[in-house]
Amino acid sequence: MAKKVFFSFHYERDAWRAAQVRNSNITQLIKGYVDKAEWEEIKRKGDKAIKDWIEGQMKGTSVTVVLIGNETADRKWIKYEIEKSVEKGNGLLGIYIHRLKNKDGEKDERGQNPLDNVYITVDGKIKKASSYFKTYFWDLNDGYHNFSRWIEEASALAGK
Repeated sequence: MAKKVFFSFHYERDAWRAAQVRNSNITQLIKGYVDKAEWEEIKRKGDKAIKDWIEGQMKGTSVTVVLIGNETADRKWIKYEIEKSVEKGNGLLGIYIHRLKNKDGEKDERGQNPLDNVYITVDGKIKKASSYFKTYFWDLNDGYHNFSRWIEEASALAGK
């Protein structure tokens, strides 16, 4: 069954790489994408507007896909999106995208997994989200062909 997905990523640094994932074989399932002009407008309105936008985009989703680039783990809004996802009960899925080329044809350095910084409760035990939910490399783990399965797995782990 198709799942609605929210994508969390560092917009300024990784939008080009994230678009490659977006343009994969499941684009009809994607929420959480915004163009640069719209994002700049949302940011100008302040933190409350950003939070409202994030929460609005998450409505109806069952999985949050965190696209991991070099600086993703350090981003305030990524942390917020992951925390809101956990609060909402979404499954989490990490995907390293640093090896994908940006608009200038450049790859990036691998960054820290932001799921290492989030704790969840599973069967009454507190665990790092990264020890429960899976993380893949888009290119090395053939994301184009496996993405749907990864989403279903993350959803099942969350009980959705």
